[in-house]
This record gives sequence, structure tokens and C-alpha cells, in this order.
Amino acid sequence: MTEAELETSPDTVVGWREWVRMSPLGVPWIKAKVDTGAKTSSLHAFDLQQIEIDGLPWVRFHVHPWQATDADSVPVELPLHDRRPVRSSSGHVEERCVVLMRMTLARKRITAEVTLTDRDEMGFRMLIGREALAQGFLVDSRVSYAGPRPRRSTRRRNWGRV
Repeated sequence: MTEAELETSPDTVVGWREWVRMSPLGVPWIKAKVDTGAKTSSLHAFDLQQIEIDGLPWVRFHVHPWQATDADSVPVELPLHDRRPVRSSSGHVEERCVVLMRMTLARKRITAEVTLTDRDEMGFRMLIGREALAQGFLVDSRVSYAGPRPRRSTRRRNWGRV
């Protein structure tokens, strides 16, 4: 598919990994794994704290947008949407905070439920799950980075991979 076809297609094709923009949070780019086996999207959250703002529950945390480094940590505060048990791929159940997050995936702006957890040891700091993908995406597992990506200099900062 050409770029023009991707933009006008009712369903946007994404690869097994994509660059995601979370500009409203101050995260211009983060590399994410697209995972049709996961129901909910997940984000690596560091220094997670539950706080109260105007009598309502919020969460405060930091996002580390680059793989294998804490450089350029971005502080974030969002309303707490939910708390729920999540079973990891290893079978471990963990109660996680859930937030609603606006993001851009392959030129399409979406709002998705995102669980916050420690993904520091995982290959990707973000996971895009089925609920987000159900907002008009088709996954082509043969493709890597079907959507736009940052400039080469930005990509090189992310673990030296291009």
C-alpha cells in the first residue's frame, strides 16, 4: 500500500512494531510492540504514585521514552480511569492503574485505555493491545514500522537501533 492509500483506507495497516506519538503528554515518540494477544495497551511507568486532585483520584508517573535508558524522563499526571487485575504473558496477575491516553498510531489519533506497569525489563516500553487496535487498525506481522517514524537521529538515540 502506498502512503496515500494508508491515509484514506478505512482500516490503517500497522506492523508488529510501530512508533507512537503521545504529544499531549510531552512524549514525541516511543517505540511500541503491537500485540494482538494483549487485550489492553500497557506503558512502562516509573515512580508511579496515586494522588488526589480536586477530590478525584489521579496518578503521577514518569515515562522513559527510550529503550534501556532513563534519559529524557517525562513527568505525567493523568486522572485514574480504573484499577484492575491484569495477567501477564508469564501468568502473573498484578493489579494495575488504568488511564485514558490520547496517542497517534500510524497517523490515526486514538484514545485508549492503558495500564501502567514496570516494563523496564521488556523489549519495548509500550505495548499496543487489541482494544486500541479495534479502533480501525489491521496488523500485518510481516511489516515493521508501517506508520511514520521519527528522524534517523531520534531513532538512533533509542538504543542505537534504526
